[in-house]
Amino acid sequence: MWDTIIVQPFTNILLGITLGVKNFGIAIILFTLLIKLVTYPLTAKQIKQTRAMTELQNSPRYKKMMEKYKDNHEKLAEERMKLYREAKVNPAGSCLPSLIQIPIILGLYQSIIKVMAATPLELIKLERMIYPFLDSSKILPVQNHFLWMDLGQPERLVVGGIGIPVLTILVVLTTWIQGKVVAPPSGGAGDQAAAMTKSMNLYMPLLMGWISFTLASGLALYFLASNVATIIQYSVQGTTDWSKILPFIKPKPAVVPASTLPASLLEIPDDEPIPEPKKSEPKPSARAAVKQQRPPQKRKKK
Repeated sequence: MWDTIIVQPFTNILLGITLGVKNFGIAIILFTLLIKLVTYPLTAKQIKQTRAMTELQNSPRYKKMMEKYKDNHEKLAEERMKLYREAKVNPAGSCLPSLIQIPIILGLYQSIIKVMAATPLELIKLERMIYPFLDSSKILPVQNHFLWMDLGQPERLVVGGIGIPVLTILVVLTTWIQGKVVAPPSGGAGDQAAAMTKSMNLYMPLLMGWISFTLASGLALYFLASNVATIIQYSVQGTTDWSKILPFIKPKPAVVPASTLPASLLEIPDDEPIPEPKKSEPKPSARAAVKQQRPPQKRKKK
C-alpha cells in the first residue's frame, strides 16, 4: 500500500523529470518545487495565520490582557486561548507543514534509493515500478552524480584530504533559519504553542543535519531546496523581520500592513477601559512619620 501510494508515484515523477532535464540532481530540485507548488494553499494559510497572530499580539486588547493576568498564568492561558478562538487563529499551525513533510521525506528517501539501483536485481525491480508511458530504456541507468556529490551516498567535499559535509552544514543552517521564519510570535508567559515551536527550532536542525550526514545526499539536496523555497515564500509575503534572525542586518522602518482581523478583536471593549498608571505619592519625611505615630497629649487643666 505504501509503495503504491507514495514510493511508486514519487519514483516515476523523479524519473520523468530526469528524462526531461537529463540530470538527477536538478530533477530532485524541480521535484521539490513541485511539492511546494502543490502544498502552496497550506503555506498561504499558514502565512496568513502568522500575520494574524502578530497583529493580535500587538493589539491594545492583548497587551491589556497580558498586564491584567500577568500574575495568574493559568487564567492568562485560558483568556489567551479564548481570544485565539474568537479570532480563529491556530497558534500551533506552524507545526503542520513540518508534520506533512514526514511522509514526503520517507517516500523520497526510498525513491532515491530505488532510482540509484546499485545492483542488477535492484535495477530489475526498478523497471517493474516504472509506469508504461515512461520509456525506461531512455532513463536507466540514472547518472547519480551532481556537482561533487554522489546522490546515492552521504555527501563529503574533500579539501586537502579532509571530507567536509558542506551540504549537511547548509541544511542545518537553512533549517534553523526556516524555523525562525515560520514560527508564530511568542504570546508571553504560559504560551505552550510558542514553547513547542521553540523546542522544535532546537532539535529539528540537529535531526535534519544527522539525516543529511548519514543518508543519501539526494535527500539532503531535497532538504536544502525545500528550506530555501520556504524562506523565499515567507520573505516575499513580507512577514519576515530579518534583523531579529540575523543580527548583522539593520532593521528597516516598520510598514503597517492592512489589518487582517476585525477592529473589535484588537481594541479594548468600552466596558473595560485602559487602566491609568497609579501616581506615586510622596513619602512623608522621618520627622513627620514620628509625629504621626505619637499619641495626642492631653492638656493639663489649670
